[in-house]
Amino acid sequence: MSETSTEHPTDESTRLNSTMLRFLHWRQLHIKEKNFVLILALVVGILCGFAALILKWLIHFISSMLTGHLSQVGGNWLYIVYPVIGIVIAGLYVRYVVRDNISHGVTRVLEAISQNKSRLKAHNMYSSVIASSITIGFGGSVGAEGPIVHTGAAIGSQLGSLFRMSPRVLMLLVGCGAAAGIAGIFKAPIAGMLFTLEVLMLDLTTASVMPLLIASISAATVAYTFSGTNFEFFFIQSEQFATGRIPFAILLGIACGFVSLYFTRVMNTMENMFSHLKKPWKKTAVGGAILATLVFVFPPLYGEGYGAIIELLGGDPSQIVEQSVFYTERYSTAAVCIFILAIILLKAFATSATNGGGGVGGTFAPSLFVGCMAGFLFAYTINHAFDLDLSTKNFALMGMAGVMSAVMHAPLMAIFLTAELTGGYNLFLPLLIVSTIAYGTIKTFEPYSIYTMRLAQRGTLLTHHKDKAVLTLLKMDSVVETDFLKVRPEMCLKEMCDVIAQSSRNLFPVIDNDGRLLGIVLLDDIRNIMFRPDLYRRMFVSKFMTAPIAKVKLGDKMENVMKTFDDTGAWNLPVVDESDRYVGFVSKSKIFNSYRRVLRHYSDE
Repeated sequence: MSETSTEHPTDESTRLNSTMLRFLHWRQLHIKEKNFVLILALVVGILCGFAALILKWLIHFISSMLTGHLSQVGGNWLYIVYPVIGIVIAGLYVRYVVRDNISHGVTRVLEAISQNKSRLKAHNMYSSVIASSITIGFGGSVGAEGPIVHTGAAIGSQLGSLFRMSPRVLMLLVGCGAAAGIAGIFKAPIAGMLFTLEVLMLDLTTASVMPLLIASISAATVAYTFSGTNFEFFFIQSEQFATGRIPFAILLGIACGFVSLYFTRVMNTMENMFSHLKKPWKKTAVGGAILATLVFVFPPLYGEGYGAIIELLGGDPSQIVEQSVFYTERYSTAAVCIFILAIILLKAFATSATNGGGGVGGTFAPSLFVGCMAGFLFAYTINHAFDLDLSTKNFALMGMAGVMSAVMHAPLMAIFLTAELTGGYNLFLPLLIVSTIAYGTIKTFEPYSIYTMRLAQRGTLLTHHKDKAVLTLLKMDSVVETDFLKVRPEMCLKEMCDVIAQSSRNLFPVIDNDGRLLGIVLLDDIRNIMFRPDLYRRMFVSKFMTAPIAKVKLGDKMENVMKTFDDTGAWNLPVVDESDRYVGFVSKSKIFNSYRRVLRHYSDE
């Protein structure tokens, strides 16, 4: 019988891996890491620019195909059907094709940075684009910006992982992808960089500023090259902002702060409601019913709502009422005010119903939409109530900056994004006033943004506070020491001394038969009796063990662990699991060493 050959063809993945390793070795020899990071930032920016173009084109194509033939006056029953179809298709795609949670894109990115070493899955590079384009194109009342941030961050993460970059660089590339996503979708490179600094809370250092700028500028350049140099929203400033209007800008800032607080609280309440609906079909039914009703009665809630923003920035409020069931030939001032107020109050319900029902989208566009409506309504109401001539267009623009600043806790990004979106750079002073006051107002009541509050509640939020950020990055399982020899309460002093002779530690956990921690034996506490043979058979561990001054759970937040160390003055604390079974010890010195290592790792210039 002939021998079977033991040789196998070289596996394709092995060849590719070998090629990559050779390239990585060549790169280390010929290209410095900081220069290679700049190259990767450029590639990330270009890829994210194209991703933003594809997403915008898909949304426009689907929306035009569905609504291009609809009547521009009066209600239309198709507004009941389209949004429901959209969230059903998107929900099925996510549930059965993606099989992963891709909602709340910005929150997912923040979670990846703080909990998963900045690693996002490969499908995030396209899954959010597909799901959100279906959701928004069919009329889901959300924005495309959260999904494009998720997509861009995943592109940066995957590219960094491909080239085996360190966690510090990987975090930076995730920020580059997020910044490029915003820059590409809005043609707003400065706002893209500021988004990463204020919302994702990456530090602005000499090592990060250039990659972030390169990624943002390259993405915006791709957008300008293929979609023209026009601003996202058509805006002509027909009236200069006079200093006499500053008191009204201050009042608008306060109003925007409270509108943002209302928007944030409603979104959270609705999200909690949907989380209690365990069956997917129940979520889709409830979300679809709410969304269909609201969009049919108030058509400006259809999709991103950018058409309504353009109409208000053009100074004509009557156009946004035309496709609704309230259409008439003439509108009273009160009717227009009530209609706009209703849209402001209901937008948060429509947005949360879209996401809760299975759709995928973000809160960028909704906050811009609500801000534009709030600013316009503020000026429109004051003009008719007090016979003034405030520019409704200017105040609509200022409202956009105010609400976005407060909802996202990102005043600088909101100012520059609003200016870059519209070209309203001449309104920089009022934009600064409204954004700052709106942000200060909501901070009084809500310390965290709509993206970060849930992570903050779980203690997994990475912030600009350096100590808290490093402690968040530290994981309990990385600092627990398990080389302590265990003893039992029934052991005599002789057996205890035998254990001591085998140990390099001066601390011994006492456990029962079920592995639960009963106490601790400290070498210093028994030093005076361990050399007395007459006590070897008369003294037992249960007599000289002491209760631990405190215990920490395996899943405790590192910040709480450090607080326990400070409160007790201990240098070592036992770690137990949820069933109070002994796991190991954590020492303050080990945490300090890990802290210094992580701080060096993520702060290296």
